[in-house]
Amino acid sequence: MREIARNGLKVSDAAEALFTSQPGISKQIKLLEEELGVTILVRNGKRITALTEPGKIVLDIAERILRDTDNLREVGREFNAGGSGTMVVATTHTQARYALPPVFSRFTQRYPQVRLTLREGSPAQIAAMLHDGSADVGIATESDEEFEELVTLPCAQWTRSVITPLRHPLLGAGPLTLEKIAQYPLITYDFAFTANSPIKRAFDSANIKPNVVLTAVAADVIKAYVEQGMGIGILAKMAFDPARDHGVRLINADHLFAPSTTRIALRRNAWLRGYVYDFIELFAPTLGREVVDAALSTRTAATANP
Repeated sequence: MREIARNGLKVSDAAEALFTSQPGISKQIKLLEEELGVTILVRNGKRITALTEPGKIVLDIAERILRDTDNLREVGREFNAGGSGTMVVATTHTQARYALPPVFSRFTQRYPQVRLTLREGSPAQIAAMLHDGSADVGIATESDEEFEELVTLPCAQWTRSVITPLRHPLLGAGPLTLEKIAQYPLITYDFAFTANSPIKRAFDSANIKPNVVLTAVAADVIKAYVEQGMGIGILAKMAFDPARDHGVRLINADHLFAPSTTRIALRRNAWLRGYVYDFIELFAPTLGREVVDAALSTRTAATANP
């Protein structure tokens, strides 16, 4: 049932994912419907087109059962493996490039037998990886509805800055304003002008439409194109390193754009290995084990601002 939902209601793809046959899966679904006395899949001939309302409830219950089964396995691994194992962290490029390296370094010194996997993606992709169990911890920023069914814990705030090529007119133009930014081609993040972005809110509130010429996922890409003279950039202040970024200049923009909150995201009621708690606390010292457990056990999901 879960694999059918994961594979876009295509039984053939679900069968391939489960290393079994399509008729076998169809038979099991029929048996389940007969046992429950309800239809759980909407069919159009041989094609499945949707889940019925009872089917959605069955899928939700099946997801919880399978998560608890995974938790049971994790309990065994925790006590049999000690300080060894694996951990998958899903995060955005900015966090991976600028915030996480020192955390990973300290973590690997403490847990040399734990294999770390870092997966980069958008907030929506990070949420999907947590939902399907392919990531243990998510770290992201910007509000996104995909996080509504996850536990999210605020752990840090970050601000934005404007970067310019060397000897740009903005560098000697006095206090930075939105009107001055709008005079030049703008390069920024892909998500900068989504509905809940502080950048979009700031420009919309001032009734100013900036000239966005390029958007990118990675801060390094934004800096590279600004250095080439294509425009000015808006990016996270933490993404500017004066020791390395010799080809651009930084202008503070704290007063123009509201700060964003970085959050740790976890599956609700997940059972975490001891070293996962330690990783979270290394990244966010205020998020000790008791705080994390309290958040995981609550019945109402925290509002996401990954």
